[in-house]
Amino acid sequence: MIFKQIEVGNMQNFCYIAADEESKEAAIIDAGFDPELLVEEAKKLGLKIKYILLTHNHYDHMQSTEILVQLTNAIVCIHKNDAQDLHNLKIKTLEDNEELNIGKIKIKLLHTPGHTPGSSCYLINNKLITGDTLFVEAVGRVDLPGSDIKQMFNSLQKLKNLDENIEVYPGHDYGSIPHSTISHEKQNNPYLKCRTFEEFSEIR
Repeated sequence: MIFKQIEVGNMQNFCYIAADEESKEAAIIDAGFDPELLVEEAKKLGLKIKYILLTHNHYDHMQSTEILVQLTNAIVCIHKNDAQDLHNLKIKTLEDNEELNIGKIKIKLLHTPGHTPGSSCYLINNKLITGDTLFVEAVGRVDLPGSDIKQMFNSLQKLKNLDENIEVYPGHDYGSIPHSTISHEKQNNPYLKCRTFEEFSEIR
């Protein structure tokens, strides 16, 4: 698999390119900024962008989506609960555990609401793109319109139960390192150490 983590924009956002090495089919995850840079990176690798995957519908993760669609003719995918703000685009709405393919590689959406109603993570082989649900040693905000602290706690419990060797690739470069693992987060993330919702709500 081809996989690239790219910092874009001026808000420490991470965007990702994942591709099947054989077929060269690819997906761009979280098209927040710098669409021309992303297309250029894909061209360097000889990739055909099939999908633009969005972890949620906040502008810093999706504002370049329309331009990217014009440049690539890709299909935009997002969880159905966050699809209301996407207009004039070819949209494929997804549900929890729904899978897509780029070449022979499977991409699975894991619905992880809390930051937004449709916030989701994408599992690609052993790499988990977590958007604004899980950061390195932190978690996303729950004080915004549409946020829900109880849903966030439940979503984090869902991620804690994944294989500890799965690599975590967040939506922002807010941690001590650009990416980590589920094991690292369980050991070092104070929010994942919480055993009950009451503990979580006290520190969040």
